[in-house]
Amino acid sequence: MSAETPSIVIKRRGLMLVLSSPSGAGKSTISRNLIETDPELKLSVSVTTRPRRGSEIDGAHYHFTSKREFELLRDNDALLEWAEVHGNFYATPREPVELAMSQGRDMLFDIDWQGAKQLKEKMRGDIVSIFILPPSMGELKARLKRRAEDQDAVIETRLKNARDEIEHWGEYDYVVINEDLNRAFAEVRAIVAAERLRRDRRPGLFDFVSKLLDEKL
Repeated sequence: MSAETPSIVIKRRGLMLVLSSPSGAGKSTISRNLIETDPELKLSVSVTTRPRRGSEIDGAHYHFTSKREFELLRDNDALLEWAEVHGNFYATPREPVELAMSQGRDMLFDIDWQGAKQLKEKMRGDIVSIFILPPSMGELKARLKRRAEDQDAVIETRLKNARDEIEHWGEYDYVVINEDLNRAFAEVRAIVAAERLRRDRRPGLFDFVSKLLDEKL
């Protein structure tokens, strides 16, 4: 294709990429790499009632809100999923997600299986869900220790929770085993590329094919 030839752009609906994994399996690293390398993918910004920390920016890290405002959003079906963690509420607001989908923009959700389940109940056709598995429980434990962020008792709790989370692997569309980070990242990118080309995500194909068949030779 020459430099002068315009590329064909097919209008499509955005997708919601859900990544889940037990702590230490690599979800956060893969998510960060995706955001840094894929300009079409934006991280979903959650709503929370947790107090803002000094280094956090409202609207960038979270949308900070009061408990009363949060309850109004929840009770008016303005949230796609929500959870209470350590006395604070966290949620995905519905409006920005639906707007992004309609405009063909993709959003990344770094959430656990419970949040993923709630999203599927409301936006099933837009979701691509990937579960990241460690190559072994021994390697998962070693990774948690190498992070040097937690005491041994906390690591044991994380490993126990990991077993519970891994039980839900079958609820996801894709499963990637993160034995090698570069290979796992490449597999996730391949999934995203393929899902963007799905016929049912590309309503613009109707007009394209219609014009194609009407072409005079």
